[in-house]
Amino acid sequence: MLRDLQDEAPGFFAFIPLVYHPEHNALHKIVPNITSEEDILRTVAVARLFLDNFPHIRVPITHFNERMAQVLLHFGADDIGGSHWHEEVAVSAGASPSDRDRQKLEAAIRGAGFEPVFTNSNYAL
Repeated sequence: MLRDLQDEAPGFFAFIPLVYHPEHNALHKIVPNITSEEDILRTVAVARLFLDNFPHIRVPITHFNERMAQVLLHFGADDIGGSHWHEEVAVSAGASPSDRDRQKLEAAIRGAGFEPVFTNSNYAL
């Protein structure tokens, strides 16, 4: 449906896969945390192949650890950034708090073999 919608009325800048965190909500008793690293890798790789009309696959650094974000670049993600360094919604749901800054993020991107580029929310340089 997303791919068809983007074909009909282009407007999405990016697909952003988010991880479900059941730890701090009432659903944790009903729905276990079933999102494995393999699920995340598969989601990003399939999104890159199937959502070829989406210009970017964004991995919010506040939702993934540094190593996973680096690997996701090799699975099709092209944006592991985030201007919301102190994201609170995912943390309140159970995600690990982010202690990253711009230098650490740039080092992680270079460490994965890519060149970091600073853009705004519309991907303009």
